[in-house]
Amino acid sequence: MILQKPTFESISPDFGTSFAYQKFDERTTNVNNVWHYHPEIELVFVNGGTGRRQVGSNVSYYTWGTLIIVGSNLPHCGFTNEDTGNSCETVIHMKPDFLGADFFNIPEMASIKRLLHVANRGIVFSGETKARVGAMMEAMEHQTDFERLVSQLNILNDLAHTEEYRILNADGFSLLSDVKDNDRINLVFNYVKTHFKEEIPLKDMADLTNLTIPSFCRFFKKITNKTFTQFVNEYRLVHASKLLAEQPLSITEVCFASGFNNFSHFNKKFKAFVGQNPSEYRKELRTVLE
Repeated sequence: MILQKPTFESISPDFGTSFAYQKFDERTTNVNNVWHYHPEIELVFVNGGTGRRQVGSNVSYYTWGTLIIVGSNLPHCGFTNEDTGNSCETVIHMKPDFLGADFFNIPEMASIKRLLHVANRGIVFSGETKARVGAMMEAMEHQTDFERLVSQLNILNDLAHTEEYRILNADGFSLLSDVKDNDRINLVFNYVKTHFKEEIPLKDMADLTNLTIPSFCRFFKKITNKTFTQFVNEYRLVHASKLLAEQPLSITEVCFASGFNNFSHFNKKFKAFVGQNPSEYRKELRTVLE
């Protein structure tokens, strides 16, 4: 199997505008689901559906859509595919200086400047903010170029002042200056994405990255602020969350389908990661849906 590096995505603003606006639905599906990066800041609203978010070294699961901002050159996967079940997806791309080199240095822009700085760690928004800002983003589809610019500033200002958010990559992760280290970490991420249901020996990862086992462990921890085992377990737990929400499998079946081979260990890890045991998590989801 050939493992791919993150794809560099080249993004051009719409003609006559300073940023790019796209809206995808059942007629125009977003096919960019691969691990990729770009210098533009990305703001995404997924209307409904469930799926996986992978931003840097963070993997999480969303239900009932998501609103997320991803900073410049922060590698991430696409958030929707044919299985997520969302009604539409709205994506805005903007360069950090899309309004000029000094625009965000004026006093009135201080809060938005802080927001865009924190976006380098990935931010997901929830609650009323997600619904309100998502509706504002979708409404931009039918606006003039000037109206879109005003809406974009209002959206950024709204996000800069809300308390309904969570930083995805609290310890930070971005493309590294060392090309060799970039290649290594992305080989590892792509391998885990494909093989997380299987046992992944540290020796295999060390061989993949041309490092000794101790050197690989130090390398991975330095970049992600997580042990490799922790990262793999989190990937498995996110997959388990998705199965519990979407599939009529028993909890034992979910455990083994997610790459765990010990049921009590799975229960313990799931509760530590989610805050509930698997049965409580599924019961709460069903209660909300009903």
